[in-house]
Amino acid sequence: SIVAPSSNCYALDNSSHIFDFSSWLGQPFEYDGKDLVVRFCKDVESRSQTGYVDFGRFNYFVAGSGHINFVQEFYNGDLLNCETTHDKMGRTAQVNIICGSCSNGQCAGELGCICNVTYESTCRVLVELAIPCKEQGVRVFEGFTVGFHPRSWEIVYNGMTQLGFDKSHHAFSFGTEHTYVALYMTAIASLSTLVQKPTVKIFPEHGLKVGLSGSGATGRPPTTLSPTMLVVDWRCEKARDTPYEVDITIPVEGYEPIQFTLTKMCEYPQRGWAIFGVASCIFIILSTLFCCGGFVYKTRVEGLDALPGMTILSACLEAVSGEDTNNQASWEERKYGSI
Repeated sequence: SIVAPSSNCYALDNSSHIFDFSSWLGQPFEYDGKDLVVRFCKDVESRSQTGYVDFGRFNYFVAGSGHINFVQEFYNGDLLNCETTHDKMGRTAQVNIICGSCSNGQCAGELGCICNVTYESTCRVLVELAIPCKEQGVRVFEGFTVGFHPRSWEIVYNGMTQLGFDKSHHAFSFGTEHTYVALYMTAIASLSTLVQKPTVKIFPEHGLKVGLSGSGATGRPPTTLSPTMLVVDWRCEKARDTPYEVDITIPVEGYEPIQFTLTKMCEYPQRGWAIFGVASCIFIILSTLFCCGGFVYKTRVEGLDALPGMTILSACLEAVSGEDTNNQASWEERKYGSI
């Protein structure tokens, strides 16, 4: 699985392989010729005897083109004399990163160095930085998300599993009363057909019954405009003091699979409630059949007057009709006969 790095100091190259530079965060690179300092993934400063001039704080890290492998952008530097430039972001800097050494062979240290500095204006500087890039990581399925809402990505963002769902976390666990959870998946439309059917593993294997359903469980391609839903149905069969781990894997053709972990607490078994529900349904059905059978039997043996309420109804009808009860047999006579 691909877990999101511990910092935002990482980038994906043009083939979607991840490069994690978290260990380089804040590493300073000085350029003596123009007194410029780059603190990796932090900021860019111009230093002199009169003080520091801030050329921006780290904003984003993306893949480059040509001989440039990666690009870092720095925004919101000092505003003095740069109040209206670059969308009012103050001084800015762009650091072009080369994996290897400078073209002039200038770098001698193991951590790399600044090859060249160019001031486009007093408000913007371009820096060329050469560093020994580590071996590329796994291939990330960019644009893929998993969340609890069609437009959210709490679990997986941009193909990387987020903190809290990379392994079992008690703080992110679902309670016993949650019998299911609905997850929504999205992907770039042109790559959505690469997403395959998900699989599930439970640790420990016994005690929690889990099933997958919904359009996401059938392997239907998810898109941004038409997310697929993966419903995780689970029922506690055995109580435990520690939570169950539900590992879900979504294979992606040509990329590292998407993996994340859902944590489920089982403080009491839920099987008894299911039995109670079935027994209640059976009792209601049998009671209904018994009552219907009793009415049919009494109607055949004693007539319609045996039904509840017929006595009162007959008396009301006679009172309304105004018939003389002395000239006609009363309802008691019709029912029991005269003496």
